[in-house]
Amino acid sequence: MNFTNLFESKKIGTLEIKNRYVMPAMGTSYGNLSGEPSQQSIDYYTERASGGFGLIIVEVTAVTKDGICTPGQLGLWNNEFDSSWHKLTNSVHQNGAKIAVQLQHSGRQTSAQLIGHQPVSSSAIACPVFDEVPRALTKPEILDLIEKFGDAAKRAKNNGFDAVEIHGAHGYLVAQFLSPQVNKRTDEYGGSIRGRAKFACDIIHNIKQKCGADFPVIFRISGTEKIPGGLDISQTKQISSYLEEAGADAINVSICTYASLDYMFMPQDTPSGFNVENAHQIKQVVNIPVIAVGRLNTPEIQKEVVDNHQADFVALGRESIADPHFPDKVKAGNLDEISPCISCLQSCVGYLMDPNKLKISCLVNPRTGHEGQYKFTPTTTPKKIMIVGGGPAGLLSAWILAKRGHKVNLYEKGFQLGGQFRIGAIPPAKSLLNSAIKYYLTMGAKYGVNYHLNCPVDQALLTQENPDITIIATGGTPLIPNITGIHNSTFKNAIDVIDAKQTVGKNCLIVGGGMVGAETADFLREHNRQATIIELKSTIASDTILGVHDHLLNRLENGHTEFILGATVKKFTGNDNNDVIYEQNGVEKCIGGFDDIILAMGVRSYNPLKDALTHTDTQVYTIGDANKPGQANNATEAAMALANQL
Repeated sequence: MNFTNLFESKKIGTLEIKNRYVMPAMGTSYGNLSGEPSQQSIDYYTERASGGFGLIIVEVTAVTKDGICTPGQLGLWNNEFDSSWHKLTNSVHQNGAKIAVQLQHSGRQTSAQLIGHQPVSSSAIACPVFDEVPRALTKPEILDLIEKFGDAAKRAKNNGFDAVEIHGAHGYLVAQFLSPQVNKRTDEYGGSIRGRAKFACDIIHNIKQKCGADFPVIFRISGTEKIPGGLDISQTKQISSYLEEAGADAINVSICTYASLDYMFMPQDTPSGFNVENAHQIKQVVNIPVIAVGRLNTPEIQKEVVDNHQADFVALGRESIADPHFPDKVKAGNLDEISPCISCLQSCVGYLMDPNKLKISCLVNPRTGHEGQYKFTPTTTPKKIMIVGGGPAGLLSAWILAKRGHKVNLYEKGFQLGGQFRIGAIPPAKSLLNSAIKYYLTMGAKYGVNYHLNCPVDQALLTQENPDITIIATGGTPLIPNITGIHNSTFKNAIDVIDAKQTVGKNCLIVGGGMVGAETADFLREHNRQATIIELKSTIASDTILGVHDHLLNRLENGHTEFILGATVKKFTGNDNNDVIYEQNGVEKCIGGFDDIILAMGVRSYNPLKDALTHTDTQVYTIGDANKPGQANNATEAAMALANQL
């Protein structure tokens, strides 16, 4: 397939972009707590510039200090950080990309605890997420904020930015003026579509006045807000015409607010390009370029968008997190070398919402956020390395070590590589895990990894191969807690059921309602089985987030899966009825009548070579579940850190 159309240049205003690839603004939390870009920020954006993106749009940047939505959000509210901003823009330019910055004020989508006073908005209507009633802005305050946006744009221009983007999407302050669900004003800044658009249009006028008519202004808007009474595409089209008339040089069409945040991070059961039609609708009513975004995760869908004139540019969000060199790999025809976004959300938005993490990364490519740290420099002392286990940790470490010049042999006791990724790809809406396996294997083949299948490693093989370094990546085995009656040969294991090693009847009890148990139920639902999940916690699949969680739960509920939550299993009776005694809310209960009982109660580390390795001189490293059970991103992160170190 020919992708040359994606590499044709196009202008946004006076700014010529070398291709149709845009990296959209996405929060990373890499900045310093002061609001200054850090070296980590600079390394992150520079890597994407070097990977071929035509335009980089720097993440949400506040125009006032009390306009932030997260601690440490970047800021352009004064000249304090000019040297760091200059360093960032210079670095991106030196690596061949143009750079813009997204200007934002949170309005009601923040908290008094964070900003030190009551939030403000177009009207005194609370954000349903923060649940704090904001204060409606007075007209003098509105005029002052318009000036603040213009001042921030001027600073951006002085610091080397080629353009600015006004954040009028995702329910932030500018969007709060645009949205009929929030803006209940009856003055000139409300009361009609034209009135609601006035704040945005006045900001554009102010920026053009301060920065010059030829300084490009992009406007990001939610094509639909996906909330009752919010913006729909018919209104957004009308607003876009006003924005163009005011001087906007491009429209970047996103979707949602905080109240409908799932739409910003849609899982893989959502079609690729699900938001493109909104961009197409807007393109039909404006003459300026339009940017499309939303699961544009393959070159094929990107080509279709541009070929069919649905949009002029394609913005790759999570795809650019997963692979900063996506455009260059498409241009070179190396499609199998693209590190895929598998729509898991675990290390990108998941880390942003985790108070112990806060900074984004990527499960498949954990180099994200460590661009200045993980250089994969060629080794000066090549080693003979044996990797035991062909799951994600083993596969990822193998190709990086081989790339660095080590002689790498990977041994897998089974006849297939991929480990838990391979099995995890079997349930509904999980097939993209296969693309991660394929990516690791493609890179391994490129750099000369030797794969040995059906080859369990024992003391004899260790002695025969005599590696300098042995990496244990053997994963985990099912955890069987000490519960009366649990050691029953008729009970099934969730992983074996999914992997077709064990068959089950029509009515099953799944013990454990984490991601594995819930996905087992989803798998059974697809095969016309009935499942009941019994879970200690009060929620199902609590180790998944946002759309991944909600879409999975919707499928289970629509498939008539039953849930017993907040329940502690006390005893398996072992009778023909498969009765289970459990305690819920302090009351002991019994449930039974199941054809099969399936255990999904976690894993424990598996290291069959622990004793054998004590009799060798090899250096030993243990990674992934073999070291400590956890989520897959823990395994890939440990694998990459080790591969960069050795």
